[in-house]
Amino acid sequence: MKTQQASRKEILEKWQEELKYTFKDVSLLENALIHTSCKLEYNSSNERMEFLGDAVLGVIISSYLYNTFPEFNEGELTRIKSVVVSQPILAEAGNRLGLGKYITVGKGLHSKHGFPRSIIANVFEAIVAAIYLDGGIYAAGDFVLTRLSEEIELTSRDEHARNYKSLLQQYCQKYLNTTPQYKLIGQHGPDHGKTFEVMVVIKDNAYGQGKGKNKKEAEQLAAEETLNALTSKKDRAAVEC
Repeated sequence: MKTQQASRKEILEKWQEELKYTFKDVSLLENALIHTSCKLEYNSSNERMEFLGDAVLGVIISSYLYNTFPEFNEGELTRIKSVVVSQPILAEAGNRLGLGKYITVGKGLHSKHGFPRSIIANVFEAIVAAIYLDGGIYAAGDFVLTRLSEEIELTSRDEHARNYKSLLQQYCQKYLNTTPQYKLIGQHGPDHGKTFEVMVVIKDNAYGQGKGKNKKEAEQLAAEETLNALTSKKDRAAVEC
């Protein structure tokens, strides 16, 4: 057992080179990698660190967006943040770090096909917390912004930040391997003042709806509502491992 523990520490020490952060207290990193399925065995898990990491991540991204994009309003900043901290983006960042090779899980969760995105994303948040606890907010900020800067840049470009249809199409193509469709579901009012109602359909499933004085405005509002729904964090208790 001691040999296994020593080997694990050596592996994690080497992995810190990829993280580009060296822990003063490597036990924080070890705890960040313990999935809740091992809670009884290790008398610990990364659940509390996920909670803290989620909050720290939010502060880092919000502060960066606030200071970097003074021309964006509150709604635009919120939407950019929701995309950047969404489960698919965090899971992708975690996979680039090879997180799956280091996570400690119960026997029933081992899979040759890798871990679900939910697990990878949650562990990424726990690592953010571990770095914050070990080195403070600036160290955590360096780690987060290094891993997510490309996504921030892409999402915050003027053309995309103000065009929800464009962003939704980008999201669907990247993560759902499809494109959204817009269905006109209603027209109300007189000819000189009609209100159009549009619904987004993705893979035959109905998503957000929007109303506007023309189809374009209704489609943008429907796309915004859909994007917010797709990128919102799901209740951890409802996630299937």
